[in-house]
Amino acid sequence: MTGVDDDRAAAARLMRAAAVRDRAVELLEIGEQDGLQHFAIDMDRLDAAVTYVADVVRKNFPDLNVPFHSRWRHFSVGGRDRWAEIRDRLDTASPAEVGRIQFDLVITSVLLDAGAGESWRYIETASGQTFRRSEGLAVASFELFNSGMLSGDAASPLQADAAGLAALTEQDLGRSFQVTEQNPLVGVSGRTELMRRLATTIERRSDLFGSERGQAARVGNLFDGIARYAREGTIAAPDILGVVLDGFGDLWPGQLMLGGVNLGDTWYHPAVQADDATAGLMPFHKLSQWLTYSLVEPLQEAGITVTDLDGLTGLAEYRNGGLFVDLGLLRPKHDDVLSREHRVDSEIVVEWRALTIALLDRIADPLRSELGQDSGTFPLAKILEGGTWQAGRRIAAERRSGGGPPIRTLSEGTVF
Repeated sequence: MTGVDDDRAAAARLMRAAAVRDRAVELLEIGEQDGLQHFAIDMDRLDAAVTYVADVVRKNFPDLNVPFHSRWRHFSVGGRDRWAEIRDRLDTASPAEVGRIQFDLVITSVLLDAGAGESWRYIETASGQTFRRSEGLAVASFELFNSGMLSGDAASPLQADAAGLAALTEQDLGRSFQVTEQNPLVGVSGRTELMRRLATTIERRSDLFGSERGQAARVGNLFDGIARYAREGTIAAPDILGVVLDGFGDLWPGQLMLGGVNLGDTWYHPAVQADDATAGLMPFHKLSQWLTYSLVEPLQEAGITVTDLDGLTGLAEYRNGGLFVDLGLLRPKHDDVLSREHRVDSEIVVEWRALTIALLDRIADPLRSELGQDSGTFPLAKILEGGTWQAGRRIAAERRSGGGPPIRTLSEGTVF
């Protein structure tokens, strides 16, 4: 092997959920020995955290019938099943075409889902209801998709193709998301640029986004690309993530490269040890994993069985991470952690996110025991949806006006 080949092989090892989990655990173990610069770990607070999260689960889902954590939950906020309204118009479509439309919708929505900021809100046209944060972004992106603006083919408005995505301007997105000086949205330019890079990516990767029917490159054709990986109608969730990371790797701008591979949501932390070129590198792949969780249901509805959901990790975002800070499992070691805003590539944020991943695994089994469940009936996808994400939001609202996270980040619209 040449040095470049070695680096490519090392990069490939980072593009897996197992690498996210292993390196997060490594940092947690260092933290438990008080070896980190920014956070101390107080595992004596774990029982109290389990009790708090279990209470949230029981209040939100008294029967413990918790759905998977995915973007689809947000499309039903406010008592309106928006996807069902589209599905009812597709009675003559094949299951595969329904799957493609679901992929078109949910992939673009997830990619537009980085943090909105505390001031922005969205007023839904049909209902007049006001939504904020992830729910607001979901409804806004749903209406953007439903308008046909992401399609370059007037005869097929319910799709996201290269022509439609490339034509989207910052002004278009701003109008669609109701952005004004009085209603500012974090990262509008970053989100718009992400959609344009998505157009370029799907054109370049015809193996995943092209069509056997000779049609234009389309996001939803990834449904067929993933379905081809299924063996006897079954595919493992980490394998879906592998396709997602491979297919969308060129989306992430200005970040780390290794052996010519864009490492995406991977950042530097000096405590991460390795005997190759990945020393110091901490992967998260947060949006890619959030996207993978959100692709499970369309695949299942099309008759494809998805296994090994717990092969994915928890999500390194501010609701889960804020929960552990607010509950005292993570204690800032110095004033800078809470007193100022941080870039997403800062050592403080990388450390916080990694510890969040590892603590989600730590809380999982005690929480299942508290609820009388096991990993089969209550996988991590349900722990995130029923418990930690909702609990992070609840305690943030209890602790701070506006419900923002305890640690403030400077978002460019592609990570948080």
